[in-house]
Amino acid sequence: MMQEAARPDETREILLSVDNVSLSFGGIKAIQEVSFDIRRGEIRAIIGPNGAGKTSMLNVINGFYHPQDGIITFKGQERRRMLPSFAARQGIARTFQNVALFTGMSTLDNIMTGRVPRLEKGLLGEIGQILLQAVYLGPAQRSEMDQRKLVEEIIDFLEIQHIRRTPVGRLPYGLQKRVELGRALAMEPELLLLDEPMAGMNLEEKEDMSRFILDVNDHYGTTIALIEHDMGVVMDLSDRVVVLEYGRLIADGTPEVVQANQAVMDAYLGVPHD
Repeated sequence: MMQEAARPDETREILLSVDNVSLSFGGIKAIQEVSFDIRRGEIRAIIGPNGAGKTSMLNVINGFYHPQDGIITFKGQERRRMLPSFAARQGIARTFQNVALFTGMSTLDNIMTGRVPRLEKGLLGEIGQILLQAVYLGPAQRSEMDQRKLVEEIIDFLEIQHIRRTPVGRLPYGLQKRVELGRALAMEPELLLLDEPMAGMNLEEKEDMSRFILDVNDHYGTTIALIEHDMGVVMDLSDRVVVLEYGRLIADGTPEVVQANQAVMDAYLGVPHD
């Protein structure tokens, strides 16, 4: 039986807040004056029917989209515009609805790419390290060993030791999603954004991914925001749930409160009024 997530302490620090955010593409209003917060250490679900603005909201949070109105506050710092690369360095990692991996590279190498945003000196530091290797191998080798050790720990954590050298293009879909999760974890995020992590999975794969999401939250203390269409998964995993419809927020609360909300039943669950 799937383990249920513990409900959060409402006194916990707010890690991220979304305040009156609106996003439009031409005449299409993807997000309309939406406000909610994500507390440190919780699992926060964002749900709604297709076209509700869920992925657009994740794209705003990690800087892929810049809203026309409203403010995102992360770790107490207000920001209106942020590039995804800067968001990653600030501690926001992301997986995607469609798997975005380097298919010709091994599992190990794909997860290693997640370390790049966490390197203090960025690209110039990497170039400098290559030059350093030409004259003195010691420090460069130690740095590489430290990066490799962390990645190997993630591989062990996700139970994918047997595919560490396998090109990800040869892996079944469920394992590819696990590798993508590993790459996000390699960034050591404070906030992990998961866009439909169960999409396309069978029941066994969903149970495995659900277990790993709970373990990431518990073992690493990572705050998680996820989009998911499987309502059973949402209700089992989430501490709190945001519900969007046509870009507007229609409900926000615990799974039990949201599940009993008539507007949610009408919009998402398809349950009519009595």
